[in-house]
Amino acid sequence: MNSPSIPLDEAWQDKRWLWLLSPSIPLTFTSSLLAFVYTGQWWCMLLAPLIIHVLLPVLDRVLGEDFSNPPESAVAQLDADVFYRAMVWAYVPLQMIGTVLGAWIAVSQPLTWLGYAALVFTVGAINGIGIGTAHELGHKKETLDRWLSKIALAPSAYGHFFVEHNRGHHKRVATPEDPASARMGESFWAFLPRSVWGSLQSAWALEQERLNKQGHSVWHLQNHNLQAWGLTLLLFGALVAWLGWMALPFLLVQAVYASSMLEVVNYVEHYGLLRQRDASGRYVRCEPEHSWNSNHLVGNLLLYQLQRHSDHHAHPSRRYQALRHFAAAPQLPAGYASMITVGYLPPLWFAWMDPRVMAHYGGNLQRVNLQASARRRLMQRWG
Repeated sequence: MNSPSIPLDEAWQDKRWLWLLSPSIPLTFTSSLLAFVYTGQWWCMLLAPLIIHVLLPVLDRVLGEDFSNPPESAVAQLDADVFYRAMVWAYVPLQMIGTVLGAWIAVSQPLTWLGYAALVFTVGAINGIGIGTAHELGHKKETLDRWLSKIALAPSAYGHFFVEHNRGHHKRVATPEDPASARMGESFWAFLPRSVWGSLQSAWALEQERLNKQGHSVWHLQNHNLQAWGLTLLLFGALVAWLGWMALPFLLVQAVYASSMLEVVNYVEHYGLLRQRDASGRYVRCEPEHSWNSNHLVGNLLLYQLQRHSDHHAHPSRRYQALRHFAAAPQLPAGYASMITVGYLPPLWFAWMDPRVMAHYGGNLQRVNLQASARRRLMQRWG
């Protein structure tokens, strides 16, 4: 019998061929780079930010949401079908092509400052969304998937995400101890350095603990952080050896932008949500109610259903094609493309999301994950 919290749409249909949209992102954005090389018009490279911040929010609004869930009888077949894994694998080589082409353009083509910025945004977007691909791959047990995850993280120099997300964030999600869970009243610009530094520290500590238990030093070659960062050094070193030192500033700046794209998504996913403590003082198990969810169709097709984040956190091993909508999960008012744009603008974000956090908790501010520096203001507003 189906759980009443998981509505089953009898009209569910497998979106098999629509999943081709996911690896189409690096292909499309790389095409805009080729258009610049061919025409010399820097504005060709504005395609990526226009798609992310304009087209996708419009399409999400027009095409709406899809609340249907695959029946459990179909999940085993969906998991076994290699087509869905191939759709994730395909992103990685296309991502690398876009990164290499972008580095070549940065050092070999005449660029104004606006053109250089557009190039950074385009390649950074390929690799920022690539972190989402690494996220899907990194949760899997297969060796190929796990190494592809590390490779996908190499251009953003964010290889420690492989460790911290799986073993740190998933353990501490929606608690004040988690650097990647945003607090109500915390702006994205305050959250960003806290999440970046906290995640880095956590990833290092997690690997140190794991390796010490095995009798190894933290500097052992089995350190997943060192392996992932080594791939970044290999990639950047190869491009610098080929293109010269002028490639390095571009690679670093686009990596900063790429990692910031991950962090603004982190900011959206758990803003203000808090797991309560049980009678023993421990945090309750992570449930769908502890992650913001979105069923906007286009964004989910482009991001391997990352927006169905509630099911992902409640059931981390479930593959993207089988993720479900839960009625109990708090729903975002728009897809990620809209939410990250608003997230950059704190007054708009607070006006949009704070009432939703309070509605989720029935107006009880004591149940909310609060930013300490904003507590007085929030108490005056909501207390």
